[in-house]
Amino acid sequence: MALLEVRSLSFHVENKAILEELDFSVSANEIHALLGSNGTGKSTLAQLIMGCSGYQPSAGEIIFDQQVINDLPLFERARLGITMAWQEPARFEGLGVWNFLALGKPGVQPPAYLERVGLDPDLYIGRVLDKTLSGGERKRIELASILAMQPRLAILDEPASGIDLLSIGEIAGVIQTLKRDGTSVVLISHREEIASIADRASYLCGGKIIYTGPPDQVAEQYKSRACGVCDGVICR
Repeated sequence: MALLEVRSLSFHVENKAILEELDFSVSANEIHALLGSNGTGKSTLAQLIMGCSGYQPSAGEIIFDQQVINDLPLFERARLGITMAWQEPARFEGLGVWNFLALGKPGVQPPAYLERVGLDPDLYIGRVLDKTLSGGERKRIELASILAMQPRLAILDEPASGIDLLSIGEIAGVIQTLKRDGTSVVLISHREEIASIADRASYLCGGKIIYTGPPDQVAEQYKSRACGVCDGVICR
């Protein structure tokens, strides 16, 4: 049974179609890679699912655990167990790392989650989330916070730039930990090698899902850029 279903979803901005009658689903405890070039609508889909401000479907439904959530605000979706790692991790200026990681659930032990993302707790547990942390450090701390939350669905939107913040192996380690904890993951990327981490994958181009299936097949089709939607204009 699908944990997340997106049915005939459309999103228009000033009469321009960003997504058009898109269908997408994620099963319980599934890692699903969403591949697509920059500007094809991947991050828009993520923000629609999360319920970000300014992102309301023009048509279609977003269903989580058999409940239509189109009209639910972001904080209500978070209560249902949906969370998202942003392309650019927030700094939460002035908030201590310990307090940030302990926000998820009572009894959380922040040092253990820092270790899971390759950070030495002795060096980071007393730090503050601010500009003294590098992009890579902030991304790791953000992922540690998601591990601590143990959400039902985690949307990981890989940045279009600075993709060397984490290696494929490091990303895979975090995602496998999430899966062991019972979390479903939507992994959004423009790198075809990311699909190797997933149980299933989808190829998005021109606001439509072109193909969903085994990760290796989806990655190969994405690599060839033979989508039949944008004639290579978007993908290259």
